[in-house]
Amino acid sequence: MSNRLDVLNKKKEEALKGGGDKRIESQHGKGKLTARERIKLLLDEGTFEEIGMLATHRSTNFGLDKQKFYGDGVITGYGKVHDRPVYVFSQDFTVFGGSLAEIHAKKIVRIMDLALQNGIPLIGLNDSGGARIQEGVVSLGGYADIFYRNTLASGVIPQISAIMGPCAGGAVYSPALTDFTYMVQDSSFMFVTGPNVVKTVTHEEVTSEELGGASTHSEKSGVAHFSVENDLKCINDIKKLLSYLPQNCEEESPKYPYNGKGSNREDLNSIVPENPNQPYNIKDVINLVVDEGSFYEVHENFAQNIVVGFAFLDGKSIGVVANQPAFLAGVLDIDSSNKAARFVRFCDAFNIPLLVLEDVPGFLPGTDQEWNGIITNGAKLLYAFCEATVPRVTVITRKAYGGAYDVMNSKHIGADMNYAWPSAEIAVMGAKGAAEIIFRKEIQEAKDPEAKLAEKEAEYAELFAHPYNAASHGFIDEVIEPADTRQKLIRAFDMLKNKVSHLPKKKHGNIPL
Repeated sequence: MSNRLDVLNKKKEEALKGGGDKRIESQHGKGKLTARERIKLLLDEGTFEEIGMLATHRSTNFGLDKQKFYGDGVITGYGKVHDRPVYVFSQDFTVFGGSLAEIHAKKIVRIMDLALQNGIPLIGLNDSGGARIQEGVVSLGGYADIFYRNTLASGVIPQISAIMGPCAGGAVYSPALTDFTYMVQDSSFMFVTGPNVVKTVTHEEVTSEELGGASTHSEKSGVAHFSVENDLKCINDIKKLLSYLPQNCEEESPKYPYNGKGSNREDLNSIVPENPNQPYNIKDVINLVVDEGSFYEVHENFAQNIVVGFAFLDGKSIGVVANQPAFLAGVLDIDSSNKAARFVRFCDAFNIPLLVLEDVPGFLPGTDQEWNGIITNGAKLLYAFCEATVPRVTVITRKAYGGAYDVMNSKHIGADMNYAWPSAEIAVMGAKGAAEIIFRKEIQEAKDPEAKLAEKEAEYAELFAHPYNAASHGFIDEVIEPADTRQKLIRAFDMLKNKVSHLPKKKHGNIPL
């Protein structure tokens, strides 16, 4: 038996070395951790159980039979984060550049199946040169097997992708199908076709970083939800994200003991400027309402006119969606609608209650928006809120104009509780624009049109630029003092904790895509 144990231990030692010391040094030289180092940082100490350590490819083409490495370029298994189980795969760039082929894909598929069967989150640490060309179509089939399972698992278990190196061609679609994507600055990129193909086809000169780096995808395309400085920050942020999420769609959102006293909530009474056209930062409102230091923003650098993220309210995990008057006056446009809709649907899928902070002057006008489909894209956010069955609470801090008032979780589309601050203005449009339309003839015929406009603007504001008309119709449940917002929300969500809501029986809806 001792000889056999020696053989086993030798094979394990070989597997732990991946592609060998030189390739590991090369990985470190690029500022990147190895696949095993990443798993060690991610999981609670001593909890990792590896699956498929001694798997190898079986291809003989192009001399591959002379190049065999245990694990075949991916480490797979399970362990714990915050003492809760997770499944993980980590691609090993030191073995065939982390390229995906038959056995590599089968290992990933195996843990995806286990994650889905057991209702446990799946984390993919991607660092791969793409499909292993030497194995041909089986590599492509392996990708498709993974995509299929990503789709089956969607809405059942949280799926998190970290791009920690190259991710090109078919490899990009698995992260795109998962719930959240992290990218590491300066060492990761994603694109369907690389710079060389782009140059050949479109004659554009572009670098990998410009085409699909972390900054590009976190700011311009929105493909990446998070852009982080290095591998260590990426791993720590994934662990932080998991603390807000349930294990699966059958569980409630997490709740932790909370004993914080917090900052002075009285500051909320003076946070909205007297001038309705003056901006303020909605994140200041969020941070004063939720538990101190608990807000974790998602898509921070993309579509900044809307803010989304997770927080704790009295220790209970919630999702926050808030218009941002400090950026584009908080208008809704194509990108912000898509960003918020995806986030709302994630929260609804995983039983995370939704808090909406509303200060929206409407949808962004212009040919660019109309020609690129603001109608269907804005409808995505409307659809997402309408179908959400989790507890939903809205607080209107200032403007709630036009169709955007309806879309931002209004009472009419199923919100459970709707509050407004005294500074709220709930109307079809702003007072000036309304006066110019309603009293156009009267203003034109006046001796002093500007004075008449100001008079009629004030008249309209007196009638509609406040929350009391909406409250009189029952569209607002209560007009509250801003400083009381936190306590009102804690009580409202506690009251709604056993909410049951059933949608009409159907296979699935047809969201406007």
